[in-house]
Amino acid sequence: MARVIPSDWRTLDATGAVAREIETLAVLEAGLPDELTVFHGVHWTRVDRGTAVFGEIDFVVVAPSARIVLVEQKSGFLTETPEGLVKKYSGKDKLVAVQLDRTLDALRARLAPVVQGEAVAIDYLLYCPDYTVKQFGTAGLPPERIIDERSRERLCARIREALPEEAPREVLAHKLRRFFENELQLVPEVSALLGRAERMVTRLAGGLATWARRLQFEPFRLRVIGTAGSGKTQLALAVLQDAAAQGRRALYVCFNRPLADHLAQLAPEGAEVASFHQLCDRRLRAAGETIDYRATDAFEQIAERFGVLPVQPGERFDELVIDEGQDFQPHWKDALLRWLQPAGRLWWLEDPMQRLYDRPPLELPGFVTLRAETNYRSPRDVLGYLNRLLALAQPIEAASPIAGGEVEFLTYADTESLVAATRRAVTRALHGGFRVVDTVLVTFTGRERSALRSFDQIGPHRLKSWQGRYDLFGRPEFSDGDLLVETVYRFKGQSAPCVILTEVDFDTFDELAQRKLFVGFTRASMKLLVVLSERAAQALLARAQQ
Repeated sequence: MARVIPSDWRTLDATGAVAREIETLAVLEAGLPDELTVFHGVHWTRVDRGTAVFGEIDFVVVAPSARIVLVEQKSGFLTETPEGLVKKYSGKDKLVAVQLDRTLDALRARLAPVVQGEAVAIDYLLYCPDYTVKQFGTAGLPPERIIDERSRERLCARIREALPEEAPREVLAHKLRRFFENELQLVPEVSALLGRAERMVTRLAGGLATWARRLQFEPFRLRVIGTAGSGKTQLALAVLQDAAAQGRRALYVCFNRPLADHLAQLAPEGAEVASFHQLCDRRLRAAGETIDYRATDAFEQIAERFGVLPVQPGERFDELVIDEGQDFQPHWKDALLRWLQPAGRLWWLEDPMQRLYDRPPLELPGFVTLRAETNYRSPRDVLGYLNRLLALAQPIEAASPIAGGEVEFLTYADTESLVAATRRAVTRALHGGFRVVDTVLVTFTGRERSALRSFDQIGPHRLKSWQGRYDLFGRPEFSDGDLLVETVYRFKGQSAPCVILTEVDFDTFDELAQRKLFVGFTRASMKLLVVLSERAAQALLARAQQ
């Protein structure tokens, strides 16, 4: 499979001729070998005798041998004239052969200072996927350089023929690839892509919410085992919205307080959203009971008291959504079921790979099980690395429109080098086009053990971190900063365009380390950087060599 640049080409909202070029990109990516690099949308300009001459080539293919093949695509109808093939642009006829000649001249002129006298072989092809050339003799181009509607299936084969196997010239090939990357100005305009990528991922992941809500059985007890990014959150919100539209009382309960705070902002009016312990606190206080959080077992106490709290018929819910079920204890489930109407509907959402606490899987007799093993949110390259690293019995299916590029790793030896490596990771993210507000530092450790907790800023960026308390309205209080830092435990269930997973440290790559890496890696929707200790890097290397 060829490497395509820019890598975000699948996210383009393309129509017309551009849409046809995107289709061709998919053909080239699948049909050309790994060692070839395909550039799309490359433009050159030059000034000749006071007149600006503009040339455009749709695809450039660069081989390790430093050979180049240019592919100019002319979609739609062409006209054959005595002077050659003609394409009409905005009412004006342009000879295809003349366009190609000008482009070749412009490219050779621009390449001269790059190759510094080294010979570079440049071939070219005209690709007309919608038109059949009738008179090759008058087309203005050699017949072997034309691929029309009849021979379109041979596009990749013809490119491979033009790039015979030769000894690599990697230094020169690298210069050529850098040249075309610079021509593409490949510092991505990430802010322009965020909205489109998010909309596309939302649409793709919405499949789970669509067909899971069409299931009908009695009693309704549905267990959804869904991997990260499969659409569990969208399903939960859709269930709450359905209940609100039908006048049904709905309750959403999860384990993680930050996830509950996030969902509370999205849920429809009338739906109750809470973490399990947050719900216990609300109901106990409403019943007039006092809570002493100074006790070492305070959370265990409120869970037990909530489990025996009387429930009045009018307090029960018609719809109950339990999220992060992999982190729930059996008596929590029993306590919650008491708040569901006898004919109420129960949705249990979980992902065993995100189980970060030492709790055995729950038995749920009488539940119908639905599995969702496709991740629409995480970049394909990130999931590819995870699948290779974890060697899962059921590999995660990657369906994101974002490739994401290789996972970037930076190592550290001590606290000082940890901060320096994290700062470099932030710099790389910003140079990659991500804004500070699009970037989140996710620490591999808990909040109390994080070495970053003692720092107010990383480089010039002040850290925005949870202060361990809530205001009078139950909202979490954060320090005044611009770069959010969260733990892998608190950020579970959420995501960000660019995630820097830092403070990754472990002796052995045990099951807990694997699950924490899985959670941390799958928080990124576009780009992932990892800052890990030298011993953790060695452990990952040893795992990769197994």
